[in-house]
Amino acid sequence: MTYRQTLDYLFSKLPMYQRKGSTAYKADIGNIVEACKILNNPHQKFKSIHIAGTNGKGSTAHMLASILQESGYKVGLYTSPHLKDFRERIKINGEKISKNSVIKFVDQHKRALENISMSFFEYTVAIAFNFFYKKKVDIAIIETGLGGRLDSTNIINPELSIITNIGLDHTNLLGNTIEKIAVEKAGIIKPNTSALIGRKQKETQQIFKDIANEKNSKLIYAEKQKIYSADLKGNYQQENINTTVTAVQLLSKNGWDINHNAIRNGLLNIVKNTGILGRWQILQEKPLIICDTGHNSDGIKEVTQQIKETPHKKLHFVFGTVNDKKLDTILKLLPKDAIYYFCKPNIARGLDENILEYAAHKFNLKGHSYSSVNIAFNMAKSNAKSEDLIFIGGSTFVVAEIG
Repeated sequence: MTYRQTLDYLFSKLPMYQRKGSTAYKADIGNIVEACKILNNPHQKFKSIHIAGTNGKGSTAHMLASILQESGYKVGLYTSPHLKDFRERIKINGEKISKNSVIKFVDQHKRALENISMSFFEYTVAIAFNFFYKKKVDIAIIETGLGGRLDSTNIINPELSIITNIGLDHTNLLGNTIEKIAVEKAGIIKPNTSALIGRKQKETQQIFKDIANEKNSKLIYAEKQKIYSADLKGNYQQENINTTVTAVQLLSKNGWDINHNAIRNGLLNIVKNTGILGRWQILQEKPLIICDTGHNSDGIKEVTQQIKETPHKKLHFVFGTVNDKKLDTILKLLPKDAIYYFCKPNIARGLDENILEYAAHKFNLKGHSYSSVNIAFNMAKSNAKSEDLIFIGGSTFVVAEIG
């Protein structure tokens, strides 16, 4: 198969939560266990760090990868979803997995894996684990896709488990309370392995304590780190810096050779070292154009606060979302003084732009709907003055279509 044919196979023949929603979510991890048996259990042959959480897990994963790279280690990085290119999900020292590696894996294992009805995400995890083993990484940073307890990545035995924070997201799958979601995320805590929590929340403290005690795991909360800054912009990144630096300090105590310069340089070169996209990413000046993948209540709160603190005259907001979010909860958080350009991301889960506009008007959000993200974006650009701000967000898939 060609690379395009390989991607078509992965996307169209196998369900993918990000595009199809809850029908692609599986309530067990049996498939990935079987797949890894076929591959001779590559996940048992490299060291790893496992990261879950509602927000910040992707940024934290990239921060850790960058610091470990600056320390001279060969670092695998598995994240999801991708924005532009499937290969963004699987990297070593910032370099995406090659197209040939993806083709070769699917060609070699397609028949065997079809026998166990692999989902898109399970397939991708299998590719990543096999790739990291074959390339002999020193350590791999593994981000969960959804939840934790039943996530396909949750077969590794990491050096450290990290849970960034808990918010209300994917409530149709993970539970409709902070406490229920915390139980799912805490599923990545492993026996006799330290667990680092990025944010102290009263609703989750006892849950994490009980599960850590049950697993004989040491529970640690992230500490404030005042001397470090990062090239990922947005005030909300400070919490991720706190989590990352605390994680590095724990790794150092366990024998990993990471010094102050590596931490400083790693945090200041995250974009260069890892190629991360979509985190308060400045696309243009005059007018200022920024995109951010924050898409749940906590993420939207952080984004709107950052917008308030960003100098501009008029705000033009290109906004779209998916149809399984609690729309009213998000709409009530959005700034009232913006011009909105409502649009539908080009995926099956995308919420119709006319439905979105109608719902938004109930919250006094003024604007019009457009048939695609790019049409909405181009209209915003044509209306904006040089001193204005154009913000693109609401969904990872809206951001993915820009550029």
